[in-house]
Amino acid sequence: MTHPTDTHPPRPLDRYFGISAAGSSVPQELRAGLTTFLTMSYILFVNPQVLGSAITVPNAPLQLLMTTAIAAAFGSLAMGLIARYPFAQAPGMGLNAFFAFTVVQGMGVPWQTALGAVFISGALFVILSAVGARQAIVRAIPLSLKFAITAGIGAFLAFLGLRSAGIVVSNPATLLGLGDLGAPGAWLAVAGLIVSAALMRRRVNGAVLIGILVTSAAAILLKLPVFAGGPDGAMQVFPGFGGRLLGVIDTPVWPGSLVGQLDLAGAFGLGLLSVVFTFFFVDFFDATGTLTGLAQKAGYLDSNGDMPRARRTFAMDGLAAMFGAFMGTSTTTAYVESASGIGEGGRTGLSAVTVGALFLLSMFLWPLAAAIPGAATAPALILVGALMMEGIRHIDWDDLGESLPAFLTIIAMPLTFSIANGVSFGVITYCAVNALTGRARRVHPILYGVAALLLARYVFLSEG
Repeated sequence: MTHPTDTHPPRPLDRYFGISAAGSSVPQELRAGLTTFLTMSYILFVNPQVLGSAITVPNAPLQLLMTTAIAAAFGSLAMGLIARYPFAQAPGMGLNAFFAFTVVQGMGVPWQTALGAVFISGALFVILSAVGARQAIVRAIPLSLKFAITAGIGAFLAFLGLRSAGIVVSNPATLLGLGDLGAPGAWLAVAGLIVSAALMRRRVNGAVLIGILVTSAAAILLKLPVFAGGPDGAMQVFPGFGGRLLGVIDTPVWPGSLVGQLDLAGAFGLGLLSVVFTFFFVDFFDATGTLTGLAQKAGYLDSNGDMPRARRTFAMDGLAAMFGAFMGTSTTTAYVESASGIGEGGRTGLSAVTVGALFLLSMFLWPLAAAIPGAATAPALILVGALMMEGIRHIDWDDLGESLPAFLTIIAMPLTFSIANGVSFGVITYCAVNALTGRARRVHPILYGVAALLLARYVFLSEG
């Protein structure tokens, strides 16, 4: 890791982001931002696929790709420039599926009205952040659960990587099972994991990024069928860039059929209050858990578990959701894949600004992102997931009041495919076990209120 010297006064860029103070450097932050972007660039293609099943506009795939890039750029730039943290944002996976399949297709809600519900939930985030409610909840969460949240996110990341590589697959008999390790994607990901781990073990700067690029190059040169987009959803060899200018440049399209189409009046209707609340609940605890876990991994939590600039950080999460809804996409939120950039050494907002700039650039160079297969980013997710397990050594595993909630927090995230569920299970269990064992005062009063709301949500609003 490169550490800038103190022989010269910090330059404006360094001073604004606190790069030297964080023990980082500009090249390190840029490299971390590129790593984060590569691990989350899949959203440019996945989000249009998911939302396209519910949003019907002319040239929907390309318009949705553009609005995804714009929303991700705004969210990441806001987080980097204003909150000055290395946390990238983009339309969230899971929430886009809830938007498309549950709300629009399942409930028959017009997509414009669903966008209005997303906007309202984002506004609620901003209000609660401004009055300090979100950071008060974070402050009330015990340190053992904060370490567990970080570890749970690590387990979730590793699961995403294993699934992306085809090493873990769905199984009708056992829910999950071992994939075909002889498949190109699986052994390519394993090879990439070994290379990345070896480089990191040798303390090579850019180890994760080098692993992604080397694995991608190998997939292209060896003509391995590991790229999405084949017939009937099958994997295919790299299809090339289709004769575009210089191979990778394409003309961006303004998503005019999506921008400003949200229906706020319809979303305020009594029948959709449950939808607004579900959007609000899921993203509140998903983003809160993600931001807390990432801050802990980056070393920004103090001895009391508090995060500096918490109000500003949480407000940027809500503002990104509002802007994304205005642009025509489902909830924009903090991305757990930011951990890959943090693992690469990203410690300041310059990393997130780099991600935002790359998403803007992707509006012109988006074909280039298609050259990075899931099998190439999978090793980064697995490796960073392993690194995020480090905090569990600080949990008192001999105290069941601490260990059981922590365990449920960690295991629920990958098994339910939801960071929000992991945080919820941990909070509810922590309150219940301590209250029933004569240690009720050990729990912050705010946490009891949160636990009650979580229970009510699961009882009365089971969807999402």
